This record gives sequence, C-alpha cells and structure tokens, in this order.
Amino acid sequence: MASSDAPNSLPWYAAYPAPSNQSPMSITREQVLDMLKEKNVTMQRDFVLVDLRRADHEGGTIHSSINLPAQSLYPSLPTLYALFKASSVSRVIWYCSSSRGRGTRAAGWFDDYVKSEGDTSMKSLVLSEGLKGWVNAGPEYVALVDEYDSKALGKE
Repeated sequence: MASSDAPNSLPWYAAYPAPSNQSPMSITREQVLDMLKEKNVTMQRDFVLVDLRRADHEGGTIHSSINLPAQSLYPSLPTLYALFKASSVSRVIWYCSSSRGRGTRAAGWFDDYVKSEGDTSMKSLVLSEGLKGWVNAGPEYVALVDEYDSKALGKE
C-alpha cells in the first residue's frame, strides 16, 4: 500500500503551507455567467476559469476552463502567475465540485502569491458552490458545460 493510501496518511495538501487567506474572495455563478456571455461577444477575456478536479473532472467542465488538478497547483504558482500576468488576466476563478476544499485552498494560495508579488490588479476568486452549484442552477448554466454528463455528476 502506498503511503498516500495508508489510512492515517496526511491529505495531499498537508505537504504545502496553509494559505494565509483562509477566506478568499468569491464570485457567484451569476457573475461568471454574465462574464462568459459578455466575453463571448468581444472575444477578449481578462479572466480565466480553472477547474481543479483531477479524476472527478469527468462529467464536464465550465466552458473555456482549463483543467489544473489541485494536487499539482502549489509548485506551479510562479509559472501560472507569470503566464496570467503576461496574458493580462485580472481575475483567476478557481473551482472544484463544491469549491469548499480545493477551490478555496487554491484561491487562497494564489491570492497569497499575487500579494507576495505586490500585485494589486490581479484577483484570485473562488466560484461559489463550484461545478455542482453551476449545473444545479438550470439549463442556462448546463448549456455552458463542455462535455456535460449528468450521470457522471450524480444527476439523473
């Protein structure tokens, strides 16, 4: 049995420091929906959606999200920040299934990193209620889930 599978092993995120910001700013699905609709018209985006799910990314992902499993995030913070900064991203929106674990932790870590760089223009936000809240909000939201599979998300 691998140490990560041992019953008393620490969770993956214990290998990294806890975020200083334990309550990062959040953004509602309604706000994100408006941003997606607006930015689809202009094609110029100043935000990026990051899906933090690893094995459970099955079932779909919010349109135009990038998938970056939370387990690989912490060591990548400097590179991600540099890429987002070079791309004029002003809002990074993190989510997982519910955005209560991985989403909040990632938003906190990235917020800590942005502040350590002295950057006051880039915001790290967690999507309230995550993907489950998104798909449960109705057809207008589900229509913006790429490769949507209700069964994989526990909806029948």
